[in-house]
Amino acid sequence: MRIKMKSSLTGHVHEMDLNITPGQWREWNSFNRRMVQDVFPDLSAEEREFLMTGITPDEWVNVFPPEEEEEDA
Repeated sequence: MRIKMKSSLTGHVHEMDLNITPGQWREWNSFNRRMVQDVFPDLSAEEREFLMTGITPDEWVNVFPPEEEEEDA
């Protein structure tokens, strides 16, 4: 399914194609929400993050770049 979410980090709207069913999507959006990893066990951590917050992997790296490792002296 193609899912559109607004990023809680930047407010930008993003879309992502996810391998989920309409039934899973309804369950996730129901009043008695279960944990995202229980509803979508086959999604990656980045895909589940997108469903919860609207933040894409690229956006995450752009806002929080990885720290450079310090070389041992």
